[in-house]
Amino acid sequence: MTRRGADLLLLTAAVVWGVSFVVVKEALNDASPLLFLALRFTIATVALTPFIRLRGGFSRAELRAGVILTLLLASGFATQAYGLQYTTPARSAFIVAMSSVLAPVTALVLLKHRTGWSVIVALLMAAVGIYFLTAPDAGGLNKGDLWTLITSVVFGGHIVAVSEFSKRFEAERLVWLQLPGTALGTFIAALLVEDMRFDWSLSLGGALLFLAIMSTAVALVWQFRAQRQMSSARAALIFCFEPVFAALTSWLFWGERFSRSQGLGAGLILAGMVLAVLGEARGERALVTG
Repeated sequence: MTRRGADLLLLTAAVVWGVSFVVVKEALNDASPLLFLALRFTIATVALTPFIRLRGGFSRAELRAGVILTLLLASGFATQAYGLQYTTPARSAFIVAMSSVLAPVTALVLLKHRTGWSVIVALLMAAVGIYFLTAPDAGGLNKGDLWTLITSVVFGGHIVAVSEFSKRFEAERLVWLQLPGTALGTFIAALLVEDMRFDWSLSLGGALLFLAIMSTAVALVWQFRAQRQMSSARAALIFCFEPVFAALTSWLFWGERFSRSQGLGAGLILAGMVLAVLGEARGERALVTG
């Protein structure tokens, strides 16, 4: 795959995930979040299985990578879905987008990757951006925003983990490993902590199929294939487009509009994302040339 092809593939995944914020928000009117996730990942597992080379089983290294990725993916999607019950799709998307700012910090803490002053500045910009985005004049951070902040931390770790593992293992097999584990984990969590609800309708079924097949199975494979050809910094820069598509979709279908202060907050988060990514890219180049 060429570099331009990888960029286009990851951008397409970002478009799908941006649209998914609105689809999930609608679906949660008729289903409880953890049960919905369990069904979504069960369908994704079934849809992807015929296309995966499963003969010969998995190596211990693949299984370890799969467990790590599954824990991150399941907890990230669970907190995101729970948070979306109490916040708007665009707000959720911009807060989740902070994962691109947090990815270099995660790489620094866990993998000892070097980082610079730009990442610290980016974090401060994103923090100020969240303050304005969550409308301080209307009460500021709500419960949904706080849960979504946890999502951004977890997905920041997932970006780093994907960058590390996608270069060592076959993308499709690694994606498949995450799906049944996430389905099982979220179903057990639903049994333990959730008042399960699923009010069937054609629109809910359509949302479930779109999210399971396109947004989960297909888009995750696209992500893994694309990130083989690029640094985590370049991938994070492309992920900057995800909240933009989420905001556009939310405006088209929900009529969601930002106030001036919220628009300023969203802009600061995007600027922080770009600054953090550029800072990480400089660090990676310095590591190579040094």
